Amino acid sequence: MKLVRYGVHGEEQPGLIDSDGAIRSLTGIVPDIAGPVLSAEGLDQLRSVDPFSLPLVEMPVRLGPCIGGVSKVVGVAQNYSCFLEQASLPEPKHPVLFIKPPSSISGPNDDILLPADAEKADWEIELGVVISHRARKIPVADAMSYVAGYCLLNDITERGRFAKTTQFVDSKSADTFTPVGPYFVTKDEIADHRNLGIYFDLNGQRYQNGNTKLMIFGVETLLSHISSLMTLMPGDILATGTPKGVGARSTPPRFLRVGDRVRASIEGLGEQNAQVVADL
Repeated sequence: MKLVRYGVHGEEQPGLIDSDGAIRSLTGIVPDIAGPVLSAEGLDQLRSVDPFSLPLVEMPVRLGPCIGGVSKVVGVAQNYSCFLEQASLPEPKHPVLFIKPPSSISGPNDDILLPADAEKADWEIELGVVISHRARKIPVADAMSYVAGYCLLNDITERGRFAKTTQFVDSKSADTFTPVGPYFVTKDEIADHRNLGIYFDLNGQRYQNGNTKLMIFGVETLLSHISSLMTLMPGDILATGTPKGVGARSTPPRFLRVGDRVRASIEGLGEQNAQVVADL
């Protein structure tokens, strides 16, 4: 099942993608793609609804972030072997974590706002893992029962700020620095989250061409570890890291500029298409 949120910023409505690829309105069925809707019971209730009995959403329409009510995005740095090889970095012994604020989340095709002081804004295309229900101190063996599904996520990072402060908060928290979507895909739709292609094109040129099988710490390990440090809530998103091909490690290095067009995709999770604009 593929779920979306559509409409103007801050007033998104819940929707469902039918078998023809059209958006059907879930308004009146569920309040949002958030909270209890993401539980096993909530998703089973949606599966019982005939998509073709729902109103068609008139196109074109803006797609918002596919998950609402996110309390936090927990990111994992240096989690791909190919990324570390390209960066000449040692493999971490423990997951390297950071948190992105909900205010950084934007829709999959919204403009990416480039701050005036941005010198090295970079892309990082990642598998997003969406939490189904409250998770605290969960064992590895039970971790997947806390996963509602997956989404595509771009963890944009201003590496110039990081170089100055070595703070993830400074470099990753700007508005629109976490495009999410286009849709949320329930985990039963993804045959193997450990083997999904990850792609990123800048102005038509391919930069990232990776696969989730190259993760160092798997989803189960990450969820168990993170939930031992903090409580994860329904709708929270785990950003699992990015493979090689980021701008900082390209030859020559290439960072986002005003006017750039970006295209990001992960197998089975759809595609983002956005333009980089100045944050005036």
